[in-house]
Amino acid sequence: MDKAHITFMQRALVLAKQAKGRTSPNPLVGTVIVKDGTVIGEGYHQKAGTAHAEVHALNAAGENAKGATLYTNLEPCCHWGRTPPCTAAVIQAGIANVYIAEVDPNPSVAGKGVRQLEEANIRVHVGICTHEAAELNEVHKKYIQTGLPFVVLKTAMSLDGKIATTAGESQWITSEASRLRGHEIRDEVDAILVGKGTVERDNPSLTTRLQDREGQDATRIVLDSHGRTPTDARIFNVESSTGVIVAVTPDAPMANIKALEKAGAEVLTTPAAHGKVCFMNLMETLGKREITSVLIEGGGEINASAIAAGIVDKVMCFVAPKLIGGRNAPGPIGGEGVPTLKDVPHLQRIRITPMPDDDFLIEGYL
Repeated sequence: MDKAHITFMQRALVLAKQAKGRTSPNPLVGTVIVKDGTVIGEGYHQKAGTAHAEVHALNAAGENAKGATLYTNLEPCCHWGRTPPCTAAVIQAGIANVYIAEVDPNPSVAGKGVRQLEEANIRVHVGICTHEAAELNEVHKKYIQTGLPFVVLKTAMSLDGKIATTAGESQWITSEASRLRGHEIRDEVDAILVGKGTVERDNPSLTTRLQDREGQDATRIVLDSHGRTPTDARIFNVESSTGVIVAVTPDAPMANIKALEKAGAEVLTTPAAHGKVCFMNLMETLGKREITSVLIEGGGEINASAIAAGIVDKVMCFVAPKLIGGRNAPGPIGGEGVPTLKDVPHLQRIRITPMPDDDFLIEGYL
């Protein structure tokens, strides 16, 4: 493959990333239009319901788009949704060649866009920077194929696997740079989920705070089987652009539910699983609300329950070079534990990234 094609596709990916956390439930898409080796138009999908990347790039290129080559990280849509089909715009503009990183996993598209372009005598090439494109839209791929949100479990621990001291002190184990990265992750997801214990212990606001730009708050979700979350908690009293959902079981007393609603929460009753909120049912409900990604920032018990329920797609673990010790100091995964090593969940596609101030981030997929 010509290096120039890779370069232009990588530019499309860079453009797409600019809208991280802003396009849900749509995918991240960037487009570059090239003629005689020169970029004449580019754009990216900025928000659901607005023009797609291809349209922005075609508008920038204008009449020069005729006979040009278009690069996009995802197959152009060929159906009416909130906006017109992009294939029609590409054909009408007179584009001669289209390079696509990967076919759209959406069943409404899934190769149909490629066929429409080819039937219009446009030369289509699929498969440049495929791995990078697939990772970029991993959230969209799971959601569009299953109706369930992509779930990231994020935790922070010491080198010896502790998330707090024996006295319960946990702020702060990791560095300021690692915590800032955590806020960047919050900025990219639709929802943040914690348990009642985290609210009681840490009293977090669960808002997004960035240094160089205004962050976007995610919907905040608290798992609380019996609806006992303190109504004076910061999560109910901090200024935020999003609401709070408290997920309870049918065992939650009506008085507790009314108190939470008075505090400003939406109370969502889900079936119980072993006396706790059923994770799978909750994910199905969130998916129906077009919440495509969930970040779990809970303690060891919530983390263990989420893994046991099989809802976790990705793990992000910040590790600080500290030795806390203590046989009773909590770790990131609680619960009953797995009795045999052959049954232990194993992370795939591991990535280890050094962080400033000596921390490092371990990422992997379940």
